[in-house]
Amino acid sequence: MFKNQQIAKDIYYVGVNDRQKHKFENMIPLPNGVSYNAYLIVDEKTALVDTVDISFGDIFIDKIQSQLQGKPLDYLIINHMEPDHSGSIRLIRKYYPDMVIVGNNKTLSMVDGYYGVTDNMLEIKDGQILSLGSHKLEFHFTPMVHWPETMMTYDKTEKVLFSGDAFGAFGTLDGAVMDTDLNVDKYWDEMARYYSNIVGKYGNPIQKALKKLTPLELNLICSTHGPVWKEHITEVVDMYDQFSRYHGKDGVVIIYGSMYGNTELMAETVAQGVAEAGVKNIIIHNVSKSDPSVIIRDVFKYKGLIVGSPTYSNELYPEVESLLRKIEIRGVKNRVFGCFGSFTWASAAVKRLTTFVETMKWQSAEITVDEKQGLKTDKYEACLELGRQVAELMKNHVDEPEHCV
Repeated sequence: MFKNQQIAKDIYYVGVNDRQKHKFENMIPLPNGVSYNAYLIVDEKTALVDTVDISFGDIFIDKIQSQLQGKPLDYLIINHMEPDHSGSIRLIRKYYPDMVIVGNNKTLSMVDGYYGVTDNMLEIKDGQILSLGSHKLEFHFTPMVHWPETMMTYDKTEKVLFSGDAFGAFGTLDGAVMDTDLNVDKYWDEMARYYSNIVGKYGNPIQKALKKLTPLELNLICSTHGPVWKEHITEVVDMYDQFSRYHGKDGVVIIYGSMYGNTELMAETVAQGVAEAGVKNIIIHNVSKSDPSVIIRDVFKYKGLIVGSPTYSNELYPEVESLLRKIEIRGVKNRVFGCFGSFTWASAAVKRLTTFVETMKWQSAEITVDEKQGLKTDKYEACLELGRQVAELMKNHVDEPEHCV
């Protein structure tokens, strides 16, 4: 029934689109949906690379059977065990009971742990090659990109890298799967949002993986989410290199919470100071409106960060507190920071923000602004100066020379 799209000699796309799920991992909004990508190699031996979310298992099986046309499925290669990619393992085994599951030691342990499958397993080692006939598959272990079992599979014959979650993006594939056949403009921000929220904590392992993959000649990168990359391989790899080194572009992200508009007015004034210093990339987020995944994306994209919060129950505004925790968990480095706050009878927010930047070990502006009740002339001028200081720090900031490929 299905006519699967061929992406290289003997290699077919058998993934699916999810336009139903509201939130990825029940946290991250999917306004443009998401794809679960899997690939089928039909050679003397046949191999399926990764599976899809079990909610699409029936369609997935139909796609595989349409391509195999009665041939056996010899191997299932598992690059990553998250259930959106491994969820159909038990279902496929029912249709192809003699299929050999290929993975590393940690992968095969997880197959047992998640699905209770323990038979017909082939444990492979880093650098090992599996021959399908004309296609020679070479396995490259890439632990903590972004789970401990993750690996990538390289087709030495067609120079195709099956990269697991690496180089993936949110967004469905609408009619086509190759970047040569798609308008990829919409995927760049979604790739940045995917990286920063899903993979962002693991900069050092990503740098190690990039170094390991550097000698490989790549005609295609086949991720488990988003487009198959051909024309834009250089841009995709460069994005991962920049983000995993926490290298931000020139620009300032201003994040604030506000109940009655006083802290919001301070944020607007700080932004004016940043602009007066000649910065054009200024992104302002109200934490009560902007989704955290979008804010975190922009924190990864830009070098400057200014945070403002009212004091709330002698703490930070709860949404600001939650967001800072997300940033801290991801271990973002190489940022310049400024902060401001407001209070009615007891000041606490600026103290908490100062503690945060000390924890992150970022370069910080000398001035902080803490206003009691409504914004007054002296603090208005101080907000302008805070914006100018962060802008100048950003322009002169040099990244720490760590994690470089």
